[in-house]
Amino acid sequence: MAIIGIDLGTTNSLACIYQDGKVERIPNELGEYKTSSAVSVLEDGTVLVGAAAKERLVSHPETTAASFKIWMGTEKFLTLGKRQFKPEELSALVLRQLLEDAHRYLGEPVTEAVISVPAYFNDDQRCATKLAAQLAGLTVKRLINEPSAAALYHRYRTQSGDGQRMIVDFGGGTFDVSIVDCFENIIEIISIAGDNRLGGDDIDRAIVSYFCKENRLVENQLEPSMRASLYRQAETAKIALSSAPAASISLQQGETQYSLVLSNDLLRELCQPVFQKVRTVIGRAIKDRERVGRISDVILVGGSSQLTVFGDFLEELFGRRPHLAAEPDEIVALGVGLCAGIKERAEDLQDLVMTDVCPFSLGVATYNHTGDRTPHMAILIPRSSMLPASHQERFYTLHDNQHGLRFEIYQGEGYFASENLKLGEVEVRVPPGPAGEQSAVVTFTYDIDGILHVSAKSSGGDYRDQLILNPNLHLTEEGRSKAMERIQQIQLAAQGSQRDQLLLERGLRLYTQLLGSKRDMVARIIGFWKNLMEQGDLIGREKYYTQIRDQLDWLETQAEADPLDEDFWLDEEDQDFGGYEEMED
Repeated sequence: MAIIGIDLGTTNSLACIYQDGKVERIPNELGEYKTSSAVSVLEDGTVLVGAAAKERLVSHPETTAASFKIWMGTEKFLTLGKRQFKPEELSALVLRQLLEDAHRYLGEPVTEAVISVPAYFNDDQRCATKLAAQLAGLTVKRLINEPSAAALYHRYRTQSGDGQRMIVDFGGGTFDVSIVDCFENIIEIISIAGDNRLGGDDIDRAIVSYFCKENRLVENQLEPSMRASLYRQAETAKIALSSAPAASISLQQGETQYSLVLSNDLLRELCQPVFQKVRTVIGRAIKDRERVGRISDVILVGGSSQLTVFGDFLEELFGRRPHLAAEPDEIVALGVGLCAGIKERAEDLQDLVMTDVCPFSLGVATYNHTGDRTPHMAILIPRSSMLPASHQERFYTLHDNQHGLRFEIYQGEGYFASENLKLGEVEVRVPPGPAGEQSAVVTFTYDIDGILHVSAKSSGGDYRDQLILNPNLHLTEEGRSKAMERIQQIQLAAQGSQRDQLLLERGLRLYTQLLGSKRDMVARIIGFWKNLMEQGDLIGREKYYTQIRDQLDWLETQAEADPLDEDFWLDEEDQDFGGYEEMED
């Protein structure tokens, strides 16, 4: 049975498979490779995943969610209509859609996958990703860091020379940096750094905030559909500035028209707080690398890395223009697909070796003296240690007649243990005696799949040996069954309907954005198309699909057009309805 690779992204997700000596992208029902990481609940309880759900962010924001990946591993609930979901449950629905697409493409069920995660995901976030996979019916063969996957595929595809390279992965909701050392068929990750709450979404927020400030609007007081429309326009405008000198954003509220012309200079100014955080992360990655050497190339991956202002900022930082990777939106997924091929022991990949590093330090809470009331972190495996890593340390009793030593295990960089993420604990008995006489040796072993094995052996001979398993992932059998049953009962939109549903949702979104005669035109289109869908008229939908899509394309240009552009005033009567209006009668 095949193992697929999945890039579970903040903005888009993509599945790949290694077969016939190459990595193949798996198309979705729309024939596209990228599936929007968006989920929406329809009135009848059916769930949409992908492009149609993304359209509903504007028309039905109260029943739609996106960018939920940034909340993975937290206790946050997202409310979609009358239902509440945890982020891993929404991610499970995205994974289910990808699995259905893979089943259709490969002609066989898929139950195993390699999944990418941001390099700086902590144990809670990685466990939440594994739980999402479990709820979708997947066995995770490995979690791989996103920039590591990109580095693997870049090296494989380009066969570039030996040396150190920096992979800068700037996505929709996360930012990661990896420094890799390439030597022959070995790709060695030597340091990583990241920020799980930094990405292109932050730039969109900065644009919307500035728009509201300039137009004296209060963002939180806007209607949800207007607010969602602003964010959509902000994303479109920032992308447009990579090929145009300016882009406009407008909002109609009652009789008042609000607008903003966005230039590259203004966008660069708005991005400064984001870029300062980028600079900090890059600096940490450079400091953490074990082998100091010349970085021969800086390679950009991720959707947000394609912004001209981002490239300009890095050029100023490094003194040379970084290289945009081929297929920057998809290179992580292609690398994960390649990793899946390695996991399947594909014969032509047997010589390809990739190492990885520990993203966070691992240690135990310890006290300096009897008066110490705040335990600090005693690090056994420092961050950026090459995996697999193993280290042991001896700890002594602090009080007379102490009967045991209890070790709380933490992940993180804070000096005080409480500043870090607690993973578990282990305890061993010791013979009573004077303080400092008895002790225990604690051994940490952390493997390349991110599994921590801890053992402790006391001077009295007591021994404990266990895997540290995050309780967020390892539910009771009853809890896991209930969670899986809940997700499996949710009905995804029927296969074959995604294309038609997307057309309807585009119309509903455009209706919220347009006014006057153009809104009337959209209303006629919605009514006609909705009628065909409700009647189950497959022939009618096939007959008029292209024509209505073209109409919506034109209306899309009107929704996004600059009102100062003369093309904005093109008469809609010049647009050919081609007779489908008469069908309404």
